[in-house]
Formats: sequence, C-alpha cells, structure tokens
Amino acid sequence: MDIVHERSVGIDISKRDAKVCVRVPGTARGEYVSTVTTWGATTNQVLELKGFLEEQHVSIVVMEATSDYWKPFYYLLEATLPVMLVNARHAKNLPGRKTDVSDATWLAQLGAHGLLRASFVPPEPIRELRDLTRSRAIAVGDRTREIQRLEKFLEGSGLKLSAVVSDLAGASSRAMLEALVAGERDPQVLAQLAQRRMRPKIPQLVEALTGRFTDHHAFIVRLHLDQIDQQTKAIDALAERIGTVMVPFRPAREALTSIPGVSGLVADVIIAETGADMSVFPTAAHLASWAGVCPGSNESAGRVKSTKTMPGNKHLKAALGIAAMSAARSKDTYLSVKYKRIAARRGPIKAVVAIEHVILTATWHMLVNGEVYQDPGADYYLKRDPQQAKARALRQLKSLGFDVTLTPAAA
Repeated sequence: MDIVHERSVGIDISKRDAKVCVRVPGTARGEYVSTVTTWGATTNQVLELKGFLEEQHVSIVVMEATSDYWKPFYYLLEATLPVMLVNARHAKNLPGRKTDVSDATWLAQLGAHGLLRASFVPPEPIRELRDLTRSRAIAVGDRTREIQRLEKFLEGSGLKLSAVVSDLAGASSRAMLEALVAGERDPQVLAQLAQRRMRPKIPQLVEALTGRFTDHHAFIVRLHLDQIDQQTKAIDALAERIGTVMVPFRPAREALTSIPGVSGLVADVIIAETGADMSVFPTAAHLASWAGVCPGSNESAGRVKSTKTMPGNKHLKAALGIAAMSAARSKDTYLSVKYKRIAARRGPIKAVVAIEHVILTATWHMLVNGEVYQDPGADYYLKRDPQQAKARALRQLKSLGFDVTLTPAAA
C-alpha cells in the first residue's frame, strides 16, 4: 500500500495522559520504526510534546475524538503542526488487540497510508460561538425543566394553576405565585392579579387557586422561582454575548432568517455549528450528510439493508427540527406544501427530516452564492407539471361521482 506520509504520529488520548506513536523511516529501504511514549495531558506536557514533534519533522498528527479530552492537544498543536482529528468509528482497531499502545500505533499507520478522513473542527471564533449557543440551549433546557418541576410540585398543594394558564413563567402566573409565597391565600384576591388576556379567565382562576397551600409549599416554590430567575439571567447574558460575537456573521444570519421557519435563534445555531464557511463542504449533499439529515447508505449484494439517517451533529439537527416544524405549520409556502405531500405517503417523521434537508441545502447555496431565500411558492408543484395536476383533480372528481368537461378559460 502506498505511503502518503513518511513521518506520521498517532495519539491515543485519555483524561490524564496520552500514548504517542511516532512512525518514521528506518535504516533499510521500506522499513519503518514506531516508537511509543507517554505524555501527560497538562498544558506544560502538551507544549513539551509539541516541541518534540516539531523536532521529528512529522507531516501528519492523527488523534481520535475521545470525549472532550482531545481539545487541549488539538488546540495547542494545531498552530504549528498538521493535526487531524478523526472519528473513532473510522479508526476502529481489530478486536482482541486493543490497548492504548496498539491504538496509537494503529492511528499512526492509518495516517501514514492516508486512510482516514479529518473531522470538521471550526476555527477559534466559531468555536467560541459554539460554546455560547450550546450553553444557551442548555440554560433554556434547565429553565424549562425547573418550570416543569414547579408545576409538578404545585399539584401537591391542590393548586391547578397550570390547567388555566399556558405559561407558569408568564407575568400573571408569576404575580400570583409571588403573592402566594408572600402569604396571600384568598383565591379571589389572587385571581385579580391576572393581566390582559388572562382577565376573562378570572372565574376559572378562582377555582384553580383554591387549595391547601402552606408555608412548606411557599418555601419550595420560592426556591423554584429563584432557580428560574437565575436561569433567565444566564440566558439573557448569553444572548447579549452571542449578539456581540455574531457581528461578523450578521449578513449570513439575516440571509438565513429569510427561510420560512428559521428564526434568529436557529440561524445562530446553524452559523455556530457549520461555521458559515461552506468551502469546508464541497457540495450541499456533503453538508446534509455531515449534519445527519439524509438517508444512510447500507447496501450489500445489491440489496439495501437500511436507509436510517446517521447521528450527525445533534445540536444542528435539534435546531433544524425546530425550524422544520415551524416551516411545516407556515401558510402558503413551498416548505409547508412539501411537508404535507411527503407526510401523506411517508409519515410525519420522514417529512420533517426531508424539510430539514431542504433547509440545509438552501443554506449551503445561500452562503456560497451570497443570496437570500426565494420561496418557490405554494403553487410550485402545480406550475411544475400542470397536466399532472389536472389529471389528479379529474381523478378525484371522478371518484366522487362527477363527470367533468374542461373548457380552457379565455385569455
């Protein structure tokens, strides 16, 4: 097998240390010598490793994406060394021969023959934006779970506030809960704290706020409300910071929000996860495959075994799922019509994935060409093949028992 890199390195990383295999040419022609050493995972040790590898004049450094332990090695080595981060599934060693030393040797050998594909690691500005958007998603999830805990706890006090209001964190609900914590127990007084659109529901609120709310419940509710406030402050701080970091990507963000279903929050995630630089992905199909929003390929002996989608980028898929569901509910758009057509014959789950694929394909073309989204319209399929649309309509009318004669309309 051809040698692509004469001097290659394989690094098997763990939490405390890393096994480093340096594969270099030997004294005889076609002979290669592999030397494995152990290095610590602290910054000083990694910097010493960096100097050592520079002295070896290596042409490729391969490491597996093991949890988050690869990050200090990759971030410190990438400045001066050709580092390649690879998916552990693509570099799986032979069963029965797995040790840290053999894994490092195997990585160095695969790297020398050019048998590995590098994973996408964005530049530092995008990595910072990723940290912010992912932290915001975690904070939003934590806040939602805290509200759900509060709702479950109120059930034990006999209060059915969540059966009347749609959001326990809303202004009216929060005013009532604060009054309960402060010592107010009269349902009539509590119901009068309803604001705006909640005012017509005062009779239902009086009934829902009648219960056995005690000082014990007030203490626990106070803790939940404080946790919700803390998460809200964190979300606001992250949103402000994201707005600052997003300034260089503002044109791309505005272009993405022109796609139906893609909000500003979703656009932030798309830019943070893809880097907004589509030169990394040769085609839109490569981007969709990397994100995990296209059918998988598993064929043997001419028979397709499975078309299940690959895991892909879970953060990007979550944001695309929100966008796809929003686009499916939009009115008079191409995406909503496409969702209904696919859902009718393949089911709603496959239809959502198909809309995710369309949104990501549009994203690739928009960012490559510097364009905004132009919706084909809800009548796209009618205009694409008018004869087929006419024949379908005639068949439907005939199935209802009508004989129809068509006459062309006057121009």
